[in-house]
Amino acid sequence: MDQDMMVSARVRLLSANRRVVRGAEGLWIYRLLTQVEPETYGSKLAYVLVEASASPLLRELPERRSALLDEAVEVAKALGTSNPYRAKMLRRAMAARQRERDGRS
Repeated sequence: MDQDMMVSARVRLLSANRRVVRGAEGLWIYRLLTQVEPETYGSKLAYVLVEASASPLLRELPERRSALLDEAVEVAKALGTSNPYRAKMLRRAMAARQRERDGRS
């Protein structure tokens, strides 16, 4: 893992001064940090992935929305069972993925 990228992600996270960084920047930060600290950042990554899938920019891109939701489910599943956010994020991601599938059928 590139240490400069890790430092950059942490600096952006701290300078954002928000509980959760959203959008493309949040995806980049949480994807990167989840690789090294999955229990700390995985739930936030799952949250941002679900949120990103609902973006109006992806309205005409169902494959991209599905990919984001599949990733969110996998990230949430990977969280340890003792993680206090695992169940909540897994339910949220799975429900969003099901809504997406139901909307396409």
